[in-house]
Amino acid sequence: MSTPGIAIAGGGAAGLALALALHKQGLQAEVFDAGAPDTALADKRILALSHGSMQTLDWLGVWPALERKSAPITTIHVSQQGGLGRTRISAAEQNVAALGYVCPAAALVAALAAAVNNAHIPVHHQRLVHDAMATEEGVHFRAGEEEYRAALLAYAEGAVDEGAHLRQRDYGQHAITCTATLALAHQGAAWERFTSHGPVALLPFAGGGSKEVALVYTCPAAEAEALQQLDDDTFITRLQAEFNGRIQIAAVTQRHRFPLGLRYRDTTVGQRQVWLGNAAQTLHPVAGQGYNLALRDIRDLARTLADAAQQGNDPGAAKTLQRYAARRRLDRHGTIGFTDGLVRLFSNDHPLLHHARGAGLLALDLLPPLRSFVANRMMFGARAFP
Repeated sequence: MSTPGIAIAGGGAAGLALALALHKQGLQAEVFDAGAPDTALADKRILALSHGSMQTLDWLGVWPALERKSAPITTIHVSQQGGLGRTRISAAEQNVAALGYVCPAAALVAALAAAVNNAHIPVHHQRLVHDAMATEEGVHFRAGEEEYRAALLAYAEGAVDEGAHLRQRDYGQHAITCTATLALAHQGAAWERFTSHGPVALLPFAGGGSKEVALVYTCPAAEAEALQQLDDDTFITRLQAEFNGRIQIAAVTQRHRFPLGLRYRDTTVGQRQVWLGNAAQTLHPVAGQGYNLALRDIRDLARTLADAAQQGNDPGAAKTLQRYAARRRLDRHGTIGFTDGLVRLFSNDHPLLHHARGAGLLALDLLPPLRSFVANRMMFGARAFP
């Protein structure tokens, strides 16, 4: 029976980042991934990384390789369809080079995998972690056909377990995603347009030059398949109508769709076990907070475990994990509530809320301190709070 100190279930963007974070703190870990070595490289998602996430990835040593494949977001235009009120958040006003960056998920995984390989961190592919049983001495589990025992087992991939104490909300929405080519250069601008059927986001994307953007189009689940099957010209016409013709789109790529909902564990720690990333929570893509929250969890878990190790404490001890959970509680629940609140507030036709939304956007535009608070909340999570 092999006995890694810290075992990580999942070799995607969250699991590999956790392995590197632990390595940076002088802690040894092994990664067990259910897929083949190139499975995560086939991920078609496009991620919006906050400024804070860029700092974390730079700390992990992967940002130099990833920066070349990422497009900076220098301004964010937020508006609602059919009403007054809009705001513009700029990187210059917040004294940062970029509010965030947009990159292919596959490029992120490739950069993380290369760094993990260079650090000689063991990664076991096609080893699904199952049958975990925690005791006072350690957590026993199987990975593939082999048996293992670790001081701590971190679940860093997959979905929130149906058997967990979870909370969930079905938004009745699907997201349609693709890339689009604009008639004019995007100049680092991102657009978030709130409509009665859900938010529509256009994000600068480095894959095809200065005119290419990533699209996330939210719509009722009943309409998703029909929208996906529209011919390109008809879909483009609909998109341009969402922005009242202010944005001209020349072409779109093949569209993909997936259901949207909120699922999260009440607690992310258990006996010698911890859950991060999609294993802990799945969020709506509005404001792009999912992977950014995961990176903040990963950073703080690594620091908490390193502090425990310096004091000679067991990384899987209950008091260590409870300290981590307390450290993350404000940011985690704040981010979940912020994302859920945006979806529920902006995805409806109620006339009173329509006027309230317009007033809120107008207040953001007129009050720089409030605008800075929101910008910092999105870039750094709870670190934005005093």
